[in-house]
Amino acid sequence: MQKLIILSLGLLLSIAFTVSAQTRAQSCLPNGMKLTDIVSYRTIKPGARRQGAITVEQKLAELRARCKRGKLVDARGREIYFYRLQGCWGNPPSDYQEILQRQDQEIRRLKKRYTVIEMTCNPSGVQIP
Repeated sequence: MQKLIILSLGLLLSIAFTVSAQTRAQSCLPNGMKLTDIVSYRTIKPGARRQGAITVEQKLAELRARCKRGKLVDARGREIYFYRLQGCWGNPPSDYQEILQRQDQEIRRLKKRYTVIEMTCNPSGVQIP
């Protein structure tokens, strides 16, 4: 019985800590961003049409993110930067290669200073032809 009480107390504390960490992380998110926003998708089964969404909350948990002096940082203390990718065009513009090249250069530059979370340009997850 005593073990059950101790186990229950430990579980409650871990849940409270997780909720508290999520609340703190949310207070440091950039304006307009939510923990439920989609970062990317992963295919659940090879060849399957259904995909699993990876949310900002899941990505921050993976990075063991926390708020430090009003900024979101990873486990190593490196500031986290959210970058919304371009390139979800049904019919791409004529200069799409230049746009994607500039995007790559900017991401490389940002990665020198930040932990960059590359946000999908297609949060719906629907395949664009």
